[in-house]
Amino acid sequence: MTSPQGEFVFTVAPSDAGRRFDTLTAASLSDCSSSYAAALIQEGYITIDGQEKKPSYRVKIGETIACCLPVTESTPLKPEPISLEILYEDRHIIVINKPAPMVVHPAPGNDSGTLVNGLLYHCPELGGNLSERRPGIVHRLDKDTTGVMVVAKSRAALDDLSRQFKNRKVQKSYLALVHGIPEQESGIISLPIGRHPVHRKKMSTASPRGREALTLWRIKHRYIASSLLAIELKTGRTHQIRVHCAALHHPILGDSVYGRGKYRQQKHTDPRLQALLQSPKRQMLHARHLCFTHPLKRRSMTFTAMIPEDMQVIMDGLAKISNEG
Repeated sequence: MTSPQGEFVFTVAPSDAGRRFDTLTAASLSDCSSSYAAALIQEGYITIDGQEKKPSYRVKIGETIACCLPVTESTPLKPEPISLEILYEDRHIIVINKPAPMVVHPAPGNDSGTLVNGLLYHCPELGGNLSERRPGIVHRLDKDTTGVMVVAKSRAALDDLSRQFKNRKVQKSYLALVHGIPEQESGIISLPIGRHPVHRKKMSTASPRGREALTLWRIKHRYIASSLLAIELKTGRTHQIRVHCAALHHPILGDSVYGRGKYRQQKHTDPRLQALLQSPKRQMLHARHLCFTHPLKRRSMTFTAMIPEDMQVIMDGLAKISNEG
């Protein structure tokens, strides 16, 4: 590795006691995989109370984790023959249904297998006239979030779509399968979101530098011990839906970052229900609809992405148990 640059320090919180050193570090860094965190730990760039530890070390309350990030040389993006579910394509834009667990663009420790790598293979023109590291990307979905994304294929399209997102002219609708059933049928969550004061990869409504975040929600289906929410974003903050659902006290099923609370320990008398609620390997969040104005043709376009199989299986199972009741 090259010389380090960029430092941060944080203290292990009670809720993180017992977690693996590398896993906690990856969760606290922006765009960092567990394997990359482990490599940093093994190289001595990340320490606990000034001491080097193994990546598998289980952290303790009050320990101080210090990190000195290395400078990584920028490597050219490589086109890769990754299968993409294309919903629409023309000379200016391409709309895809992003699967999980696909990362949108390369980051330290994760420089292949991303959506950008697949797009460069499918659309070679992206490599020549757009942003070097994030060609054509005007918005993102988390690695484990599925659904509709639009990507620009030309500079004119990139500039116009970027303006539409910035000026909140794009309609983004999601489906979220959450723990519990809200008391109200619908609501508005208006809580600012910013970087967590301790965990840099985590967002929080208690951040001292939070930015405006507005989420509209309504109950689409009620199950036993769970609900399907239809959600519309009015702003586009990082992890916005996940953070706001947690703030609503109805975290998304399978969310290992923001869903750590009473619902994870809750026991249900029906073993099938218990198994279903604990079965997700990722957050059950899907970008269902995306509506925007075509950047060149100037006509409104709306795209819908099919609900992924793993989410549909859980919804079907919950519906079956609920109907029996």
